[in-house]
Amino acid sequence: MKKLQIFICAIIALFYVTSVNAQDNSSNQAVLNAYYGVKNALISGDASATNVKAKALLAAISSFPAGKLSANDKTTWSKYADKLKFDARHISESNDIEHQREHFASLSENMFGAAKAIKLNTATLYRDYCPMKKLYWLSETEAIQNPYYGNQMLTCGAVKETLPASAK
Repeated sequence: MKKLQIFICAIIALFYVTSVNAQDNSSNQAVLNAYYGVKNALISGDASATNVKAKALLAAISSFPAGKLSANDKTTWSKYADKLKFDARHISESNDIEHQREHFASLSENMFGAAKAIKLNTATLYRDYCPMKKLYWLSETEAIQNPYYGNQMLTCGAVKETLPASAK
């Protein structure tokens, strides 16, 4: 009977640890998913939708569980968090698609730095490049959809780097 109790406790503990890790991973990916929302709104050329998606990104950045990170990762996150919030806030406050795209360029550079250093992505992340603007963006798919030009030059660009999914 005692062995059965120990076994049941071990199963419960394993389930708890697994669910906590899954929550941490989903919190990490939530920031990237919110970023992708901004990117996809820019692709459509809809400044109002971009504004709304940037507000969601700002909320995801603000609620990121930095306290659960290692000391090194926490330092890295704090290096990027204010920059990410700055650009997300500016995008959310603007109704000018070109101004939103300007801040998106900086947002993309900082998001890539954070994602790469802290391993935020639980799915493959693609770093794409626009040769016309000489700017980068991040994508959840390998297919090129350019947020800097939208429908004008939707497929202009190339994948320059791939970050495999992190198990972190």
